[in-house]
Amino acid sequence: MGSRQVTSWQGKNITVAGLGVSGISAARALAGLGASVTVVDGGDGEGHRAKAAELADLGVSVRLGDAETLPEGTDLVVTSPGWKPDSPLFAAAAAAGVDVVGDVEIAWQLRGSRPGRTPAPWLAITGTNGKTTTTQMLASILRAAGLKTAAVGNIGTPIIDVVLGEEEYDVLAVELSSYQLHWAPSVRAHSAAVLNLAPDHLDWHGSMEAYAADKGRIYEGNTVACVYNVADPATERLVEEADVVEGCRAIGFTLGSPGPSMLGVVDGILVDRAFVENRQKNAQELAEVSDVTPPAPHNIANALAAAALARAFGVPPRAVRDGLRDFRPDAHRVAFVDEVAGVAYVDDSKATNTHAAEASLAAYEPVVWIAGGLAKGATFDELVQKSAERLRGAVLIGADRALIAAALARHAPDVPVVDLGRTDTGAMLAAVREAARLAEAGDTVLLAPACASMDMFANYNKRGDAFADAVRELAAESA
Repeated sequence: MGSRQVTSWQGKNITVAGLGVSGISAARALAGLGASVTVVDGGDGEGHRAKAAELADLGVSVRLGDAETLPEGTDLVVTSPGWKPDSPLFAAAAAAGVDVVGDVEIAWQLRGSRPGRTPAPWLAITGTNGKTTTTQMLASILRAAGLKTAAVGNIGTPIIDVVLGEEEYDVLAVELSSYQLHWAPSVRAHSAAVLNLAPDHLDWHGSMEAYAADKGRIYEGNTVACVYNVADPATERLVEEADVVEGCRAIGFTLGSPGPSMLGVVDGILVDRAFVENRQKNAQELAEVSDVTPPAPHNIANALAAAALARAFGVPPRAVRDGLRDFRPDAHRVAFVDEVAGVAYVDDSKATNTHAAEASLAAYEPVVWIAGGLAKGATFDELVQKSAERLRGAVLIGADRALIAAALARHAPDVPVVDLGRTDTGAMLAAVREAARLAEAGDTVLLAPACASMDMFANYNKRGDAFADAVRELAAESA
């Protein structure tokens, strides 16, 4: 699949799907380049009308309350990432022979449009879990090497704004979701990594095969390195299937001792056997496991992937160490909240699917697990089977908690389970109190929901905040 390169936007009729952050960014940028832009959105609330008024001042038309009809004369549709491929608007575009692309594709096409500026290479990262952390780690390493960089894409400033902005970068650390990759057929990274693959967003992609294929697009046209997870053979298969520039190398990362063309761990040291002379015999020390925060296994894997991409770009070993030391993860990612009565409370609200929850649970023992929310079509048997021996107990909240309860009954029948039967925001305080009752000194109470948050909270951040607030209230009561 390819996309027709637009050589001039002047006078082009562009339809932008969605009045969110990326949609507004695309509309502003393309209008500024001379395109005639119409934004369509199914909403028609006060917030939508306020955004429409701001865009109208820039000469952008906005059609609210109708997200299905293709505006007459459309030359190209630019979609926000979350819009499903089977949306009626896209069916209408296909029938009219009109391409549909995303904001990442537009950014890629615009990256060379600033006169006198050399486009910054992209180091790209995707995966079911760990994308944001790994991208931020990579940016920290690149900065430690003295390079001008930014973490963009699925995080931070809209990527179009970065490409067209005043700042000039040496290299960009680009997080790409499966949605974004689906709509970005022309992107060709310097090097890229797929961290892992597990069922997620299958309601959007339609199948695991389609989801994996979209993730695999990140490797297309890579010039230096395709980084894969040795522990996840599906990522290596994506490398094998990719059409890359001749000479591009497959580079693995592993929590074990690395073979040639891999990065791994030896005696608590992160080592490189890929970007060294005589990699059959030599290894380069990069950092210590203790340089990574937190030093949980899944986060060490993130650090190795980030290091591999940095090394592919020529970053020296010392910068890998310094960048990892400087990095601190965002809130709600395996974040220690407090210790109350000898029990540690950890917030991993960002664990919104089973794969992320499994990695989080694997970092602690014994655990009282707080879980539940919107399952997004997921099943929980494998997660419970792998984690059962670590569980002191489980407290379930949210709309799809019965699915987790059933898996616990099947595979961990001796684990005490509290089903709160609640989906209100106040359920979190009750969940923390029940978890405290089940926990013993030395245990960890872990919020790793394995589900999305929108049944109870605006987003996973609000869910994590509610957990932290509940822990602080528990601590105050225990003082």
